[in-house]
Amino acid sequence: MRDVTIAGFLLCGLAMAVLVLQSHRDPLRIAPFSTLLDVVLADRAARFTILLFWWWLGWHFLVVPPMP
Repeated sequence: MRDVTIAGFLLCGLAMAVLVLQSHRDPLRIAPFSTLLDVVLADRAARFTILLFWWWLGWHFLVVPPMP
């Protein structure tokens, strides 16, 4: 199950990279990533949610479980 979760995160990262590249090719169809971040990070609740998401991601992937 862990492999499926990691594959899902990698797929999301790949999709994000494709969208960023597409936005540089055709900025009229897809907003550039910097414009998207400006709009999203203008809201305090969104910044807090992103902070919590990064904390959760780090806790689940970077924290080593204790040895038995």
